[in-house]
Amino acid sequence: MHRTTTEAEQSSGTGARSMTVTRLTSSLGAELSGVDLADVARSDVLFAGLRALLLEHKVLFLRDQDISRADHVALARRFGSLEDHPVAPSDPDHPGLVRIYKSEDSAPEHYENSYHCDGSWRREPAMGAVLRCVQTPSVGGDTIWVNMAAAYEGLPDHVKERIAGLRARHSIEATFGARLPVAERHRLKERYPDAEHPVVRTHPETGEKILFVNAFTTHIVNYHTPVNVRYGADYAPGASLLLNYLIGRAAIPEYQVRWRWSADSFAIWDNRATQHYAVQDYWPAGRRMERAGIVGDQPF
Repeated sequence: MHRTTTEAEQSSGTGARSMTVTRLTSSLGAELSGVDLADVARSDVLFAGLRALLLEHKVLFLRDQDISRADHVALARRFGSLEDHPVAPSDPDHPGLVRIYKSEDSAPEHYENSYHCDGSWRREPAMGAVLRCVQTPSVGGDTIWVNMAAAYEGLPDHVKERIAGLRARHSIEATFGARLPVAERHRLKERYPDAEHPVVRTHPETGEKILFVNAFTTHIVNYHTPVNVRYGADYAPGASLLLNYLIGRAAIPEYQVRWRWSADSFAIWDNRATQHYAVQDYWPAGRRMERAGIVGDQPF
């Protein structure tokens, strides 16, 4: 593992303190040590350094961060406004701090264990998130993140040419809404209509090209053109096979980093450039996580 050490000025008045940055894979992910997230939440200098590292590594990990929920929220709000979730409840004292609590008494719900980008069913998907592990099972419950800029870069040139300009729909109705009664599912879709995004988005800060289809993506909307379709019967298999191929790029290990949680460990990720997969291999044990999701912008 590659380690670098930087000097960071602490807002707590302790003066200069060394922060170690340890790369976890060659594709993405770095573990930070020697820094307190409560200090980062209060310091312009520390936060600027953290944000720069996030853009570089796409997901950051920290352990032993025994900070308050107020500091958790304050840190996330430095990135931008927080978003709620229509299915998962927020902490009553800290709006925007979503509780992802998996009980020992309930069977696993198969929503997180797919490669996904948070809220791509929104017109403006999340910019990122700050996630804390409150309770972890004794074994299992890891999370995988994927570098979707690398996934795009790894596509053959002819595929890049084929998908340039394509757009796709993303749906909460077909995912979280699928288990609901028909009337409730329709109300959910009225509140969150299917979003349409480019198949390849451009990162607004780094300029990277990012493959932007995932488990929330239902279909490509502008595939049925003379360039792609000779007979009308070609549309459904052609578009769906292409979409399935593109979604499957997230499962390539060379683009991934896997994190083993412990209590009071944190992950901070750039949701624009990554996907993640919460491995649900721990039931009947429970797991409790708290996530502050940050409002993003419309992909282009």
